[in-house]
Amino acid sequence: MILVTGATGNIGSALLGELHACGAGPLRGFTRDASRAAFPAEVEAVEGDFAVPESLKAALGGVRSLFLLSRVGPDAESLAAARRAGVEHVVLVSSITVQTHPHLGPADENLTVERLLKDSGMAWTILRPTQFASNALMWAASIRDRETVRAPYADTGLPTIHPADIASVARVALTEPGHPGRTYALTGPEPVTARQQVDAIAAAVRREVPFIEISRQEARAQMVAVFGHEAADAVLDVTGGDVNDELLAVRDTVSQVTGSPGRPFRQWVAENADIFR
Repeated sequence: MILVTGATGNIGSALLGELHACGAGPLRGFTRDASRAAFPAEVEAVEGDFAVPESLKAALGGVRSLFLLSRVGPDAESLAAARRAGVEHVVLVSSITVQTHPHLGPADENLTVERLLKDSGMAWTILRPTQFASNALMWAASIRDRETVRAPYADTGLPTIHPADIASVARVALTEPGHPGRTYALTGPEPVTARQQVDAIAAAVRREVPFIEISRQEARAQMVAVFGHEAADAVLDVTGGDVNDELLAVRDTVSQVTGSPGRPFRQWVAENADIFR
């Protein structure tokens, strides 16, 4: 039995689809609202919340492999529950900032979860993706309302990754030998700037999408209310304020692990264009 947590999210839903397609069952999806989960018929939907440890405990019955997102719940409790339930292998989604910006608070928190997993006695595979293509969804309301998109560091290009590529690597790690004990840094196939992202969305919706670059100070004032001071500064650092060669590097890990090339940002846009119309 494979349990996918975050099963209705951008990565989890794609992962369940791939696992089902390759006949990797039995499969179970962990979600807060099972009634809204559009899982394949053969996938068991289990309702629960990481904030309610008993719900995760119930979901872990009979599970041998677990897909887990770092820092979405009490990680120490979740990993301990998995170990007690007899889980043998955990595939953890961490962050590339563990290696590119270890001094930042969120990166240190991800590293702590990685260490908890490594010390748990269970087999582990750690995925460290860079910026998600789906982060562009934060502009969706503005674009639908035909407002101007405002973003800092407009011409800093990061190798943004399609969430489905993270799912593909996770599927291989969960179903094929040779991946326990491995850590994979994951990126998209090419760098893409914020300005280029907006241009790609404009092409997909077939109309002009106005864009202006704003200062770090302007962006921070908006982000602090959502993320808090430390997280806002961390996001701004890794999206342009404090980039380095390690963060900007394009890696071929996705193709090496899955045998398929990484999906470009424009493909993610084409698949999600209706959200911006």
